[in-house]
Amino acid sequence: MKQEPSPARAENPRPSGRGEVKIDWPALRSAAAAVAAWAYAPYSRVRVGAAGQTDDGAVVVGCNVENASFGLTLCAECGLVAALHSSGHSRLVGVSVVGADGAPLVPCGRCRQLLLEAGGPGLLLDAEPGPRQLGALLPAAFTAADLAGRRDADA
Repeated sequence: MKQEPSPARAENPRPSGRGEVKIDWPALRSAAAAVAAWAYAPYSRVRVGAAGQTDDGAVVVGCNVENASFGLTLCAECGLVAALHSSGHSRLVGVSVVGADGAPLVPCGRCRQLLLEAGGPGLLLDAEPGPRQLGALLPAAFTAADLAGRRDADA
């Protein structure tokens, strides 16, 4: 029997008093594991959940949704970023991605790129033995600045 996952937007503010948000890593990992139970993974049979804490302390979640064509599969991080924006938030400060076993998974390159726009290079990712900055895992990333500098006025 599946457990009810956390809603896409669960308020959980934890400001430190200096404008920073304190990240509750065990709670994020738990929220990611809970939403992994709702993943649609009939092909790989690997359920993945993602939970992110926003800069205002809210927690948003997403899970993987597979498709028979494989290329249309949505990673948990895709669902997370969609939940971020659809719930009215704009920036992630910490993300935990886990498998059904609850152990952290480091996002693939595609998902790192997606998370970069949602949190920037300073976004913290849950990892063993401790959180890592996204910028260290995605050096020399492609950003909106790369697009701005290469636009063709005649295109």
